[in-house]
Amino acid sequence: MKIYTRGGDKGQTRIYADKPVRVSKDDDILSCYGDIDELNSHIGVLISLSDIHQDYLQHIQQHLFQLGYVISATSSLHDNDVTALEQQIDALSNTLPEQTHFILPGGNHAAAQAHVCRTVCRRAERTLVRVARDHDVSAAALAYINRLSDYFFVLARSLNHQANIADVGVPTKA
Repeated sequence: MKIYTRGGDKGQTRIYADKPVRVSKDDDILSCYGDIDELNSHIGVLISLSDIHQDYLQHIQQHLFQLGYVISATSSLHDNDVTALEQQIDALSNTLPEQTHFILPGGNHAAAQAHVCRTVCRRAERTLVRVARDHDVSAAALAYINRLSDYFFVLARSLNHQANIADVGVPTKA
């Protein structure tokens, strides 16, 4: 497969929806692709930092590619994918102390990277919502990306907890 085609040198590229169409490279659809791709890359960094949860994180990476397909063509994410993610969140949450306050991102390197994944995921979600205004995006895709940021939050807490690093709370106003 050739890496470059010169087809996008003038600021447009081809995407595949119901049929191939050319769109500007600053279109919300391409912004969404980029945000999801960036998230996928950050997950790759997270995988390199921790031996914990690697298989499930790679599973999420596969789902993010499917999410790209959802945006450009047909849906391949379903309600059961959202349910599976919720089960992972619940399983991790059950191993953690109760959260009683907002916490600061950080901790060990892997946990800090999970927080980066969470924030990039939130940006991807905002972009996906913009795309959904004008294009068919499944409810499952929107729910999945929303739940995914929750997963990264709980994963960050779990990685710190396993490393015996306490959450750092945000002080409340007096």
